[in-house]
Amino acid sequence: MASTFSPLDWLIFVLYFVLLALTGWWINRSGAKNSQDYFIGGNSMPTWLAAISVLATAQSAATFLGGPDSGYRSNLTYLASTLGALMAAFFVGYFLIPRFYRYKVSTVYELLELRFGSKAKKQAGLMYLFGRIFANGARLYMAAIAVSMILFTDIALPHVIWSIALLCLVALLYSIFGGIKSVIYGDAFQCFVYVGAAVLVLLYLWQSIPADFATVWKALEHPPENAASKLLLIDTSWDFSSASAFTLYSSVTGLFLLYIASFGLDQDLTQRALTCKNARQGSLAIIWSVVLVIPVTLLFIVIGFLLHIFYQRPDLMAGSGALMQSSQFSGENITVFMYYVLHEMPAGLRGLVTVGVIAAAVSTLTSGLNSMASVIIQDLYKPWQQQRSEKPELYYVAAARVSMLLCATALALMAMLCFYWQQKSDMPLLTFALGVMVFSYSGLLGVYASALFSTRGSPASVLAALITGFVITLLLQPYLQSYYLPAHWQFDLAFSWQLCIGFACSFVICQLGKSSDSVAQTTLNGVPA
Repeated sequence: MASTFSPLDWLIFVLYFVLLALTGWWINRSGAKNSQDYFIGGNSMPTWLAAISVLATAQSAATFLGGPDSGYRSNLTYLASTLGALMAAFFVGYFLIPRFYRYKVSTVYELLELRFGSKAKKQAGLMYLFGRIFANGARLYMAAIAVSMILFTDIALPHVIWSIALLCLVALLYSIFGGIKSVIYGDAFQCFVYVGAAVLVLLYLWQSIPADFATVWKALEHPPENAASKLLLIDTSWDFSSASAFTLYSSVTGLFLLYIASFGLDQDLTQRALTCKNARQGSLAIIWSVVLVIPVTLLFIVIGFLLHIFYQRPDLMAGSGALMQSSQFSGENITVFMYYVLHEMPAGLRGLVTVGVIAAAVSTLTSGLNSMASVIIQDLYKPWQQQRSEKPELYYVAAARVSMLLCATALALMAMLCFYWQQKSDMPLLTFALGVMVFSYSGLLGVYASALFSTRGSPASVLAALITGFVITLLLQPYLQSYYLPAHWQFDLAFSWQLCIGFACSFVICQLGKSSDSVAQTTLNGVPA
């Protein structure tokens, strides 16, 4: 592949890292004085900043690369999934965030300790860590693929490993010393970088297409060969397969549940809402993040639409476009967006897009590392250590930094595993990156529904529910059905519907337990604070 970095690209690349280092140093000057500062920023973050941090954490290199790819190959139905996200944001803001603030928790799983005991908190925390290693490991792999393609012009395993190491090192250096404050301020910086890069790509693409707006709109609305309109926003079909994961019915059911878990039960995102001054501001941060995600998602999808015009409509390009040839590296088909970056973008802009990919990846990584460390220390290590001996708060800050290093290592190993997994599995990596959290979300949703809306459940049934959610989701995977189902019984089910089934089974299992603590039964069932 002939793509190489020009001196201007390298200059932009270096300037980005210099700015990243300077902002990190500025934010981290005072450092964290205790674990509360390190993990929830002393409840001092403004709403707008927390909202941007939630946005930047939810958006990842998977969105940066997968959004344009989705627009190129599909339509606007993914954007319609934000309906479920908006419903979930209001639900979380009313039912969950107030309770987190009322009981002054620093991780979302501490709430389960009040209801089911300390074992439930640890079990839920471990399930979160397991799911987060898979999800963020896959996202790290996607980012490393992009970086390797641009820096080394291929995705040979040694180059992918170097790219993984580079991304992990940048994320660690930025977040390990200052805690959640540095992560949130860093998220705002990274968000500005990758959204700015996307806007520049959109503008460059648009000026590269000689057709006017009306012609492009008509071409998208009426593709050749009787293909479906690319401007389709609401899909009302009753298709439950993975090819139609973003139908209207999926958005208000499975995706609604997915976003409840993402905003309210996943420490990765909920931690940002816990850094605000009070529950109202924390709830508004979640809601505003969804409002902000709509134009950002649309931006990346529209890039995909224009790439479709550029490559698939030579009649509109007056001969300047050509059908994209299928290009494949060892382990991963090249995406249309990266193909465009490597072959069409001029010097300077190519460097900016590379920086955008890294910014999206680093934002997700720093957030994930801090939230994983908070669960390890606050839910697992600190309670254990306090039973043995008293330690000063700075001891737990140091322990959090060590755990962050261990988490980065685990994510890097998972990303390397994905390199081989992609060659052995028929499941696309982007689908895996978007749906992998269903494995842990199914059980967590069932347990929290029991905790909030019923008086039943016990430590034993919590563990059984978490395991049930994972196992049911696993059994629903198409690549495993051949081992236990006849060929004519096998089926393909979108991850959103897998979540509905896994959640229902988990909830029923959790309800089988009966708590003997009448105080715990009523603690979480009152009117939100």
